[in-house]
Amino acid sequence: MIPDHLPHRIWQELARATQDRHHGWRTPVLATVGADQQPNARTVVLRQAREPLGELAFFTDGRSPKVAELQAQPQAVLVFWSARLRWQLRVAARCEVLTDGPEVDAAWARVGQSAAAGDYLTAQPPGQPWAEGELEPVPASSGAHHLAVVRARVQTMDWLALGLDGQHRRARIEGQALTWLTP
Repeated sequence: MIPDHLPHRIWQELARATQDRHHGWRTPVLATVGADQQPNARTVVLRQAREPLGELAFFTDGRSPKVAELQAQPQAVLVFWSARLRWQLRVAARCEVLTDGPEVDAAWARVGQSAAAGDYLTAQPPGQPWAEGELEPVPASSGAHHLAVVRARVQTMDWLALGLDGQHRRARIEGQALTWLTP
């Protein structure tokens, strides 16, 4: 692999993951810092990868604990793994949560027509106990959605390729600068 092409190749895979439901990078782990100052990690679905802006995006319920965590401490890490590529990617990012506006409206226009719409229409926020006897979350009576878009502005990437021959490669990418590291 030509070193100058690596950052672009990574962004190509990130963009591919937004379209291919089977791509390993479709569902990265997001790590944040909780209100108790303890780390929290959960899987999210990558929805956008914008190389020119250096941004990734995912959706969440605007009432979820991760939103409060990101609003209090916008620094986060996303960890991606692809068994097919044998690549791990750790992305340090500064996150911004959007709960209204054109970007949220456009996201809802897509999600609102899918089976996932119900995830953003519940009366209770994520993580709340269900009432006794309920088998499913109760939909909000107002019909208002709670979809939020999280934009993650990439600060650094740490890429690791595990070679089948034991020849592993690792690089740190910060902006346009690429530094080869000991794996």
